[in-house]
Amino acid sequence: MAARQQTPAPTFDEFLLGLRTEAAARGISQATIDAALTGVEPLPIAIERDRTQPEEVISLDTYVARLLKPKTIATARTAAVTYAELLRHVEDAYGVPPNILVAVWGVESNFGTFTGIRPTVAALATLAYDGRRSLFRNELFSALQILDAGHITLDQMKGSWAGAMGQPQFMPSSYLKYAVDFDHDGRADIWTTPADVFASIANYLKAYGWTTGVRWGREVRLTKSARARVDHAVPMRTSGCKAEREMTKALPVKEWTRLGVTLPGGKSLPTTDLQASLVRGDKRFFLVYPNYEVLLAYNCANSYAVSLGLLSDTVPVRPAPRAPSARFENPRLR
Repeated sequence: MAARQQTPAPTFDEFLLGLRTEAAARGISQATIDAALTGVEPLPIAIERDRTQPEEVISLDTYVARLLKPKTIATARTAAVTYAELLRHVEDAYGVPPNILVAVWGVESNFGTFTGIRPTVAALATLAYDGRRSLFRNELFSALQILDAGHITLDQMKGSWAGAMGQPQFMPSSYLKYAVDFDHDGRADIWTTPADVFASIANYLKAYGWTTGVRWGREVRLTKSARARVDHAVPMRTSGCKAEREMTKALPVKEWTRLGVTLPGGKSLPTTDLQASLVRGDKRFFLVYPNYEVLLAYNCANSYAVSLGLLSDTVPVRPAPRAPSARFENPRLR
């Protein structure tokens, strides 16, 4: 029996022709299709970065140490005071506290100072053509939808190698679902308007189940004997993304106390009805509550979510605004 011949993979240009046809079928205007997909070239760096993401190749402890530098902490605290009034308005609307919003902002775009330089359409087309992860094809069509609606121009649509955009680093589909026009100027501007940036982050977290008034988690101590008891008694999760499968199943906090888990200084864990899972670093350990899983919905990597949580702990939950406070209806970053 003759061997079945494999159909050769399409060239990148042939792949783009298929995208054009599908984009038109999805209702994207021909003008947007022509502007966005004409002359697009592959971005090899997108493929390289997709295979070497720092959350995947650096240990949790190292990642935390690199992120939580004194300068980053100082910037987070200053930002919380600078935008205190605006952050309180956003908290009132969505129930997500200022320290979490500032921490997400800081981790995602260095407090709005770096949102990426890669052309979003080219990055997403490259990753969709590569085919390692199926999500990028749909993200590309979402990006075309954003352009077609006039939310941003093609030359301004730049972001990360993975297609994440703006100060919250939203993927295009997340922009369409969660971006908020909080200053009511007719545009959900996650690129330059802090009001829209913070509200969009908060809307995202709320949509994924953020519980008001509950911590993300806390660092804990495990002695050698406590680690042995935990390893024997508490199974790991078997479902969810990779980060979730690296966590233990959730137990009541009192059960963790019974197993010998304490606060870093050796004091007993606080009394709470919350369920908690254990996240392990090389030398550091964390009990995390349901809000932690909301942070994983933003980026499913334990190094990311733990770092974000620890950064938020360095920021006042409700900082006092500077006087006189600035109006927040349409603030812009310089």
